[in-house]
Amino acid sequence: MNIEQARFNMIEQQIRPWEVLDPGVLSLLAIVKREDFVPAAFRSMAFMDTELPLPDGQCMLAPRVEARLLQELQLQRHESVLEVGAGSGFMAALLAHRSRQVITLEISETLARMAKDNLRGAAVMNASVRCVDGSKGLSGEAPFDAIVLSGSVAAVPQVLLDQLKIGGRLLAIVGDEPVMRARLYTRADTASWSQADLFDTVAPRLLGFPEADRFSF
Repeated sequence: MNIEQARFNMIEQQIRPWEVLDPGVLSLLAIVKREDFVPAAFRSMAFMDTELPLPDGQCMLAPRVEARLLQELQLQRHESVLEVGAGSGFMAALLAHRSRQVITLEISETLARMAKDNLRGAAVMNASVRCVDGSKGLSGEAPFDAIVLSGSVAAVPQVLLDQLKIGGRLLAIVGDEPVMRARLYTRADTASWSQADLFDTVAPRLLGFPEADRFSF
């Protein structure tokens, strides 16, 4: 496989058509080597338009979803970021290149170790991995400029929204199959948040988050 040609095709045929046009994001996807964050058994599929299996029943999001999330966050170099769902560490690596500091939370010990090893191997020095239940965030190190949930949830817990700075953004994929939406929350002040639905997609559930109540009386 010609890896660089496959990477180019991923960017031009999958990611650009999905309205990812930020030149900074596109150039970053050409630099950060996605194949180094993919389990060895699936390395040949690193640039395919699909989710890839990870240990403990988890998966990497499709490249176009990762890219779109990264673009929509509109990170600045001075900002601090909290990611929930480290997976293999690839999204944390992308976030780290566009921000000052990233803390990524992973409930699976196996994946936390994988993410740490992959980030170290890629020489990403401003991203750290914590093996904790990310559904409660990391209040001891809040507030954050941006929070991203790298997977889907039925609803975003208030405890995470509370960990945003004023003006901070939280990006999550919210809902139930077959209808999920990437939703951006922005903290307006100490007690209010605005929200905007950005695009439709489907993503696997993050572990540790409660499902929404199905019935109300």
